[in-house]
Amino acid sequence: MTFNRRQALVMSMGAAAAAVLPLRLSAAIEDNIAAFTGGAEIGEGGITLTAPEIAENGNTVPVSVSAPGATAIMILAAGNPTPAVGIFHFGPLAGAQSASTRIRLAGTQDVIAIAQMPDGSFVQASQEVKVTIGGCGG
Repeated sequence: MTFNRRQALVMSMGAAAAAVLPLRLSAAIEDNIAAFTGGAEIGEGGITLTAPEIAENGNTVPVSVSAPGATAIMILAAGNPTPAVGIFHFGPLAGAQSASTRIRLAGTQDVIAIAQMPDGSFVQASQEVKVTIGGCGG
């Protein structure tokens, strides 16, 4: 199979875009995490993320997160065009530091939850959700 110059340029531009896109998505996730944590170290434990292993439809995926004592919780969907799902703030009169919602996932990806604890530290939990029918973006 032979390619002319135009076909070769289009193919190389497509390959370059495909190589850069994952970096751009991970940069968006890192930017959201840095904005939430202020660049602080993130530990493990003290937070529970519940999401299905397999979601039959990416349009409505139930997610719940619980972090006893947390002052704020952020949820991210790593593979979505806009990864930030939401931030939940808890005041001193909150009965429980937990939240549940339904999110839209573009495909199989990690769902990440980060909690800010009262002492200013941050903890993280993540879970991969396999989506069989795409939700946002196809």
